[in-house]
Amino acid sequence: MKRNFSRAAALALGTGLFALIALPGASMADETPPPRTMTVSGQGEVKAAPDEAVLSAGVVTQARSAAAALAANSRAMNGVFDALKRIGIPDKSVQTSDFSVTAQYQTDQHGNTTQKIIGYQVSNNVTVIVDDLGKLGSAIDALVTSGANSMGGIAFTIRDPKPLLTEARAEAVKDALQRANTYASAAGLTLGPITSIGENGDVTPRPMMRKMMTMSAANDSVTPVAAGEDSITAGVSITFEIR
Repeated sequence: MKRNFSRAAALALGTGLFALIALPGASMADETPPPRTMTVSGQGEVKAAPDEAVLSAGVVTQARSAAAALAANSRAMNGVFDALKRIGIPDKSVQTSDFSVTAQYQTDQHGNTTQKIIGYQVSNNVTVIVDDLGKLGSAIDALVTSGANSMGGIAFTIRDPKPLLTEARAEAVKDALQRANTYASAAGLTLGPITSIGENGDVTPRPMMRKMMTMSAANDSVTPVAAGEDSITAGVSITFEIR
């Protein structure tokens, strides 16, 4: 009995000892080091001629009473709307962007503003979308000659930028791949599979803003305008495994 018990104890002890020795090895095998990675950014840019323009214009009137200032402003704005219709700008392309009525105060001999109201100012501004750039010069002339005395700027835009954005994104990916290959080659590394890819920043096109310098029609000819080009950019960030 003692001999059998000793053999059993020795077997159990040996098994336990084996388990104690084997467990550290199994734990080390499970601790796989994370892959090394490299993240590279790329930029893509596509240029195209704008096919749409947005104008900002309005009428500012002043009078001794608010009612008189408002009436004068309404007459002038109706003239502006009629002039735009005559050159083919639809109602849906004209939108009021700002309207205000403000009191005008008297100033004393030292230039300080007093509490005495001497008149009122009415300001009515509209945004006009011109989807045919051939009408842009005529639209500017119509605004000025019809009574608009407050002129903002011109924003040239592309009506449907999606195809150009797709092209800019493809260029951004191509740029990132070229940079990654350059960095990996210089560092003696080999690129592995892509682990993630995402866009960087805002990819919507930035409209080209131009100031309208003229406040009145200088002559009988149509005001000349130059649309130039719009630039559409996209950014991408790509992460690669490296070896």
